[in-house]
Amino acid sequence: MFEFRKMCFLTVAIAFAVGVAAQDRADVLVSYEESAFGGKHVNKMNLLANTGQSKYFNEVSLWTDSLTSTPEGKAKHEEIIRANCLVRDPEGYDYWDFTKPIVKKIDMYVFNSVADGELTVYDEWGEEPMYYTEDADEMQWTVVPDSVSTVLGYDCILAESDYHGRKWRAWFAPEIPLPFGPWKLHGLPGLILKADADGGFSFVATGLQTTDRLITPMYSASDYSRTERKKAQAQHEHYINNMEAMLKAEHEGLGKITFSDDEGNPIDAPRYDAKKESLEPDYKE
Repeated sequence: MFEFRKMCFLTVAIAFAVGVAAQDRADVLVSYEESAFGGKHVNKMNLLANTGQSKYFNEVSLWTDSLTSTPEGKAKHEEIIRANCLVRDPEGYDYWDFTKPIVKKIDMYVFNSVADGELTVYDEWGEEPMYYTEDADEMQWTVVPDSVSTVLGYDCILAESDYHGRKWRAWFAPEIPLPFGPWKLHGLPGLILKADADGGFSFVATGLQTTDRLITPMYSASDYSRTERKKAQAQHEHYINNMEAMLKAEHEGLGKITFSDDEGNPIDAPRYDAKKESLEPDYKE
C-alpha cells in the first residue's frame, strides 16, 4: 500500500509539472461495484482519473463502443458476438444468448472536467442515444470530520450532500488528492472510494491501481443528440411504462411483452417509480 501511495503522489506531481500535455492520460484506475435496491442489482464499473478529468464507464461497454466505431470494427464485433452468443440447445435449436458477459448491457458514461467546470453524461433514454451537461457546482458537500471509514486500506472521511432528490453520503481519501469518484459524485479533496444514498443505492471501490491509460473521448459522439437531464429522466420513465403500447404502434397492433417473477410465474407489467428506482428523482418535482 505504501508503494502505491508513493507512486500516486509522484504521478500527481508530474501531472502538475507537464500541464495540459498529461491531461489525456489517467493517474489511477478504480474499480467500483455499483449496487441498487439493497444489492438486488449490481454493476461493475471503472473510473479513470487524473487531477483534471475523469471518465466513469463499464469496461465491456467501452470495448464494444471502441470496436464498433468503425465499419471494420462493427464487422469484427458481429463476428465475435455470433461466435459467443449463437448457441444450440439440447434439442438442436439455435438461439441467441445475450446474457453472455461479452455483451454490452450498460450505456452510461460520465465525463468530468475541472477546466470546463462541468460534467457530461452519455446514455440511452427510451432507446435513444443522448447526452447532457451539468455544472460541476450543482453538487455541494458538508464534511463530517469525526466520521472515518477504511476502504482498500485508506482512511476515508465522510461528507454529505443533497443532490437531485437524494441524500448522499460519501467517504473520500485525502491521501489520493483527486476530486472525483463513481458516477457523477465529485468535488471533494480526495478520491471518493465509497458512497451510498437513501433507497438502497451504493458505490464501493473494489480495486485501485496506478495507470497511464488514455482517457479517451466518447466514441461515436455524433450519434448522440443533446438533451436536458430532467427531460431524459422523464423520457426513460415514459418508455418503461409504455413499452408494449409503443411496440404495437410500430408493428400495426402486433406485439406483446410479458413479465415473470423469479420463479417464472407471470406478473403484471411493473410500473416505474422514480422515488424508488431513479438515482435522481427530482425530475418528478
